Amino acid sequence: MKGTIIYNEDKKEAIKLYNEFKSFFFKKKIEIVPETYILKADFAVVIGGDGTLLRASKTLIKNKNIDVFAVNAGSLGFLTEIKAEEFEPTFENYLLGKIKRESRQLLKVIIRDEEIDVLNEVVISKKMASSKILNIFMSTEKTKICNYKADGIIVATPTGSTAYSLSAGGPIVMPQIKAMVVTPLAPHNLATRPIIISGEEKLILTLNPEQKGCIIVDGEIERDLQDTENVLIYYSEKKINLILPEDRDYYGILRDKLKWGDNLC
Repeated sequence: MKGTIIYNEDKKEAIKLYNEFKSFFFKKKIEIVPETYILKADFAVVIGGDGTLLRASKTLIKNKNIDVFAVNAGSLGFLTEIKAEEFEPTFENYLLGKIKRESRQLLKVIIRDEEIDVLNEVVISKKMASSKILNIFMSTEKTKICNYKADGIIVATPTGSTAYSLSAGGPIVMPQIKAMVVTPLAPHNLATRPIIISGEEKLILTLNPEQKGCIIVDGEIERDLQDTENVLIYYSEKKINLILPEDRDYYGILRDKLKWGDNLC
């Protein structure tokens, strides 16, 4: 068995856990290979916050069979569900075949013949706060959906439904559901509400003539967007297989991380 470790080199806690886990694997006589050898790895350990996992996802998806242990060394850690003290017992269960695995499917966005994989969300927005609102036409291959007049829109996966989309008023979607969440940012028309669209659809988004904006993928990949350019978004065949702690379930994550259902005062 071989594994790889990806960690946030800017966080002291992540560096500390990286060294501890390396020693753990050495005692287990499990070979740790560099990230560049991801295709040879059976599992990956990602240490950091959700941003670390989002960045690592672009490497992890190259190996469709890899299992991912996402260990939280950040703040909220909604995607990095394994607490540091839970890692060793979780891995022991993994070796015994006693695991909970949850697959997270990705989207694919195509702009100017460039294909980008998306774990959380695609955002089309104004380039500056002082820019005029955008007019974004959204359709499928078969029919018109909406002409959005807004600061922008978010197209999120169920995984990303608890991130930027949620803060903009979008719904929470269970990760097992194949769907896309479209959430407008500061819409001009207050009747323009978030909508959940079937994951079988292919979305086409276009800016009106003489408009300029930008497209941001998973909070870090940014491209300029010119008027009349088409952005195509649809479900990819790629996915990430997250290994969960034995006692964890999605509703428990909502209660623990988002304080879902707690009294506000």
